[in-house]
Amino acid sequence: MIEMLLSRLSLSRQVDQLILATSEDSRNRPLIDSVRKLGYQVFQGSENDVLDRYYQAAVSVQPDIVVRITGDCPLIDSGVVDGVIEAFKKNDVDYACNTNPPTYPDGLDVEVFTFKSLADAWKEASKPYEREHVTPYIRESGKFRSLNVPFQENHSSERWTVDEPEDFTVINAVFEHFHPRIDFGWLEILSLAKNKPTLFSANKHLLRNEGAQITTGQKLWKRAKRAIPGGNMLLSKRAEMFLPDQWPAYFSKAKGCKVWDLDGNEYIDMSIMGIGTNLLGYGHPEVDEAVRKIIESGNMSTLNCPEEVYLAEKMIELHPWANMVRLTRSGGEANAMAIRIARAATGKDKVAFCGYHGWHDWYLAANLGDDACLAGHLLPGLEPKGVPRKLRETIYPFNYNRYDELESLAAQHDLGVVIMEVSRNQGPEPGFLEKIRKLATDKGIVLIFDECTSGFRQTYGGLHKLYGVEPDVAMFGKALGNGYAINAVIGRREVMEAAQSSFISSTFWTERIGPTAALKTLEVMEREKSWEQITSTGQQVKGRWQKLADKYEVQIDLWGLPALAGFSIKSSNALAYKTLITQEMLGKGYLAGNSLYVSIAHTQDIVNAYFAELDPVFGLIRDCEEGRDVMNLLKGPVCHAGFRRLN
Repeated sequence: MIEMLLSRLSLSRQVDQLILATSEDSRNRPLIDSVRKLGYQVFQGSENDVLDRYYQAAVSVQPDIVVRITGDCPLIDSGVVDGVIEAFKKNDVDYACNTNPPTYPDGLDVEVFTFKSLADAWKEASKPYEREHVTPYIRESGKFRSLNVPFQENHSSERWTVDEPEDFTVINAVFEHFHPRIDFGWLEILSLAKNKPTLFSANKHLLRNEGAQITTGQKLWKRAKRAIPGGNMLLSKRAEMFLPDQWPAYFSKAKGCKVWDLDGNEYIDMSIMGIGTNLLGYGHPEVDEAVRKIIESGNMSTLNCPEEVYLAEKMIELHPWANMVRLTRSGGEANAMAIRIARAATGKDKVAFCGYHGWHDWYLAANLGDDACLAGHLLPGLEPKGVPRKLRETIYPFNYNRYDELESLAAQHDLGVVIMEVSRNQGPEPGFLEKIRKLATDKGIVLIFDECTSGFRQTYGGLHKLYGVEPDVAMFGKALGNGYAINAVIGRREVMEAAQSSFISSTFWTERIGPTAALKTLEVMEREKSWEQITSTGQQVKGRWQKLADKYEVQIDLWGLPALAGFSIKSSNALAYKTLITQEMLGKGYLAGNSLYVSIAHTQDIVNAYFAELDPVFGLIRDCEEGRDVMNLLKGPVCHAGFRRLN
């Protein structure tokens, strides 16, 4: 396509010299070699500072006038280029284009400017957007005389550029139609579009100049969805869960409770903090230093790492009812391991559960029969595709604080396992956990507490310590390694030894970084009494959310542990309001929605500043509840719904 572009540009009567200005990335070598063989000059410059690349390329030939054509426009018309150059010269301006406003099809964009204007922009432009897209400073600073060169009819809705695979389909069809000619003009293409519109249908859904309007992270997210099912590895981190078409999606750096996107924009994370993985804040210096030292010594070998023994002993010390420990690297693995061990220990297949416990077959089998099973919990409408149907009668849900439901299940089925979260969105009613403990003991059922999320948030260890009820098995993750992958399954000896009667093993459960990070994280937690800090901050945040709602007469429900707090707006527009909050707060420099996973990095000053910015957003919500259309305030689609709150 670059060769076609250069060949078509070479027909220009006004252009004296063509230069391909590409980056220094080694992956451009085949392009550079090919273009030079064709006899064109090539300049290599900065990958990201494209303004500098343009300026340095121009300096190499010292032109009076610079014409900018982007490499994604293989249908560029030399006649259109000449027309803009002639208008530029005739009107004695600093800058001329045919895109402000656009009337030509997208893909025929031409910009012409003096070398002096380019030099001034190179010296003065400082914003990342100005450096990436070359001419915004010239166009928007008001310091330069500008001219637009329109066509008499508006054809700007036509898309002849190549940013997406669908674009290539269209461009390829055009070249195939005119083959072997490559000198066809844009009006000939326009006639083809009118006579054979199906050739141009593949990219009709794409927006003009979207690449210049969206961030680097949004561009990468579009690429990701073509290469990765769903776009990423975790549902809860998909851009659509926050702010479709606007969410930064990827980070370049994270420290404390601050995150920097791929464009260098800084945000304060008042949202899910890595899905609750960084209780001590991002990049805690002591934890990271411990990991760096381990990396220098080696992360894997034929022999075992001693840190796994030290971590197992520490977890038992924190939970004296437990005698043995197995380590994994993810919460899903920990849940699957715990279920396997419990089934092996009891010799029974049937499981009763309450809450969210991962993606494995044993759990999603609940949706094989009655659609209301998981739909009544956290995953409404989730299809159990790929889960063997024979697992249908092995898993049964019950609701939190409904001991009668569990009691009924135990009467109807020969349960071997009960697995549940100690608490997710509300605490246990008096006697709820105690009754479950007694039922499990009386019937020989293994009781598992899934503390992958709740662990170390409100106590130094499992949340069950707060309520004085001990399980047979418990799992811990997320906060345990402060951002490094480590999970622990702990339990009574008579249950855990069943791990030896079943095959439970994985290579990377033996790596060294996870246990090392966990040991240092636990040390810092104990010294800082982190659970007390985050609980206090979380309680304050929940109280201030309520005060803000009261101030603007917005009805909300508060939920969650103090350190895993959230609120829901009681309105049919709840998702739209959540999207509005995220949109407005993003513009103020915050990653924020309707929930907050608190870390010790969330200082009082940060919390105060957050609420100062959130206040007027609640005012907008109040206005919408009184009649203003929230959809008119949104710049994109409404966010997707996540896990349903567990009542």
